[in-house]
Amino acid sequence: HLPERIPGHWRFNGQIDRYDAPATLWLMCAISPLLSLGFQFLPRLDPKRENYEKFQPYYDFFGPLVPLLLLLCIAVTLSESLWPGQINVARAIGLMVGVLFLIIGNIMGKVKTNWFMGFRTPWALSDPDVWNKTQRLGGWVFFLSGGLLIPLTLLAPPTVTFGVFFVILFGGIALTYYKSWKWFQEKQGA
Repeated sequence: HLPERIPGHWRFNGQIDRYDAPATLWLMCAISPLLSLGFQFLPRLDPKRENYEKFQPYYDFFGPLVPLLLLLCIAVTLSESLWPGQINVARAIGLMVGVLFLIIGNIMGKVKTNWFMGFRTPWALSDPDVWNKTQRLGGWVFFLSGGLLIPLTLLAPPTVTFGVFFVILFGGIALTYYKSWKWFQEKQGA
């Protein structure tokens, strides 16, 4: 029942800027179980795999979130393919991303040293104390970015919403990297 072309990508303002063949939905559906499988195998490849036990419940909670977000994006695509204009896509995606960032922000401070999850700066990977401080600060950056994105999504125009979100997010990420380096330097007595 799908049309010959379905929405494939939206601009920040919610306007469709690319159409794809309906078969791309099958590809999106196939990615989800592959992501889930990847989350199961990544710890086995990690040189610091013993640390996963220290934050396993959070890792197990996070693993299904990415496929769930992908499933919600598939639902939006299907809805907009079959009943165009029924969903405010910019608002829906903004809310989903905001909630995801709130969740990630809450989890990050509990993540222990590893090579696949968290702010993996060279300085944080070199020192457990720097790692913990970096993850806590990064968690606050993500949490505040998500917490800001949700009301902005509901109240401001989409281009303003995403502009403010990215400025805050990237500024916070830059601050996190700088502080990680600074904490490491302080620890080394430099």
